[in-house]
Amino acid sequence: MANELKLKAGSKISSDTILYEGFQKYEEHIIANVGIDKIDDVFQHFIAMHDEPLFFILELPAKVDDEEEVTPGVLKTQHKDVYYMDGCTQEEALTILMRVGNLLYNDGLSSFGFGGHESNDEIMFGKYNVLTLYSTNIGKYDDFFEPHEIEETEEIVTAWDTISEKTPGISERYESEGKTVYDIPEMFADWGIYLAEQREE
Repeated sequence: MANELKLKAGSKISSDTILYEGFQKYEEHIIANVGIDKIDDVFQHFIAMHDEPLFFILELPAKVDDEEEVTPGVLKTQHKDVYYMDGCTQEEALTILMRVGNLLYNDGLSSFGFGGHESNDEIMFGKYNVLTLYSTNIGKYDDFFEPHEIEETEEIVTAWDTISEKTPGISERYESEGKTVYDIPEMFADWGIYLAEQREE
């Protein structure tokens, strides 16, 4: 029996739908619902699997000043600022999680993840607890979720499937000890984090 999904602090849904943990496999990626109580263990597991130089990626909604308004308060398009930190060791990747994991896991507006420079495998965690694993050899992740008691399903239902005009989703910025995800680039400036691009949503 699948476990009910525990959403991060910054994500809420207004539908009465009960969401469950689970994952669905595709040809080169896996989509999973991962509870907030398990996400740290899942990331540590991914990092432990990749004894290679790693990169950290952080996607933040662009500041309002960078967006073009059609009319006051209505944006023409929305963008995100994509930050990278290259060449991390496994220990450094785990240190990032130790220092700012609480912010990353609970923020409802941003997405983040890690990838391998050699394997090109990548893990991303975003809004509404949706986690995506990318790999050209996706079979290596057949048993990945087993120790986390997250079961495979034929058709996963994520929070995105519940969102409509009548039942909107709510994504909010998360703050802890006076910090938000927007403080992370400055916090890791001496580690070489850099703004790679501003991408349209």
